[in-house]
Amino acid sequence: MMRPYNFSAGPAAIPAEVLEQAAAEMLDWHGCGMGVMEMSHRGREFLSLCEQAQADLRALLAVPAHFEILFMQGGGLAENAIVPLNLSRAGAVDFVVTGSWSQKSQQEARKYASEVNVVASAEDSGFTRLPDPATWTLSRGASYLHICSNETIHGIEFHQLPDLRALGSDAPLVIDFSSHVASRSVDWSRVGLAFGGAQKNLGPAGLTLVVVREDLLGHALPACPSAFDYQIVARNRSMYNTPPTWGIYVTGLTLQWIGRQREGALGGVAALEQRNMAKAALLYEAIDTSQLYVNKVAANCRSRMNVPFFLRDETRNDAFLAGARERGLLQLKGHKSVGGMRASIYNAMPLAGVQALVDYMREFEEKHA
Repeated sequence: MMRPYNFSAGPAAIPAEVLEQAAAEMLDWHGCGMGVMEMSHRGREFLSLCEQAQADLRALLAVPAHFEILFMQGGGLAENAIVPLNLSRAGAVDFVVTGSWSQKSQQEARKYASEVNVVASAEDSGFTRLPDPATWTLSRGASYLHICSNETIHGIEFHQLPDLRALGSDAPLVIDFSSHVASRSVDWSRVGLAFGGAQKNLGPAGLTLVVVREDLLGHALPACPSAFDYQIVARNRSMYNTPPTWGIYVTGLTLQWIGRQREGALGGVAALEQRNMAKAALLYEAIDTSQLYVNKVAANCRSRMNVPFFLRDETRNDAFLAGARERGLLQLKGHKSVGGMRASIYNAMPLAGVQALVDYMREFEEKHA
């Protein structure tokens, strides 16, 4: 049977190939007599698959050798506290607020950093556009500058990461890339630290990725718990405490799936980036050429991963969602804080799924015009 198309913002769809392999190996991983959830996290079986997952992530994202890859817990929300606990010792912390997640991030950082400055905000536009980096009022000597490179709720994405050196700042750039990790390339020359939950593009909820430049290790505040100290986690190869073993395993399978993807002459993340651009373009075109649907985000910063849209006649919302469910188009209701609809079209969403959604949207509009 064909599975429904799951447009959930996270936890999100996982490639069927990955789920099938995990199911086949549930009781016995590679003939060892144990399932992954039963293994010691320090046993040779689990260490081998964990090390392979880290190596695959480094290769697929082209992570330079002077960055550590950490597997942690707590999700992106916990990292909003863990980052300042590790990096804020030098003083002020700068934030660019472009939506709900960066708003939460700066609020959490105020509990730990001695000074938090919002150097730019898109709130006055209703979070529908990115503030021009030329207008950012950067702090002198800031410990770091934080951005959320893709806002899942408001559907805003930095298609290009800011170059802080060009803006006259030596502060490391911290990016929350939870919702675009492995969907596009990353310019690591502009990044000091990137973090994200795996539950959107890479695997199940429970695993958090941290990619951190080596020179940023060893500066944690005295109050930082040992299990959240990046230097301690790095020294212990992400095994300081029991890691989310199942999440690491499924993420490893997903990384292998990404490595097998092809789009013309491109492979891996580059192939997925082209595919994701095509999916987003198809859906935005359907919205923009419609009389019933509207997306309010400026065209130059629309998310390729999370597409919010609204029915101009919102009395038809329930009917739209009911019809979508009947056609196997699931989890399209928008976030409760903004309403409307939202289609999350992460790596595991095929082009056919977006086409099915577009076909339904046009059918619904014709019926209710």
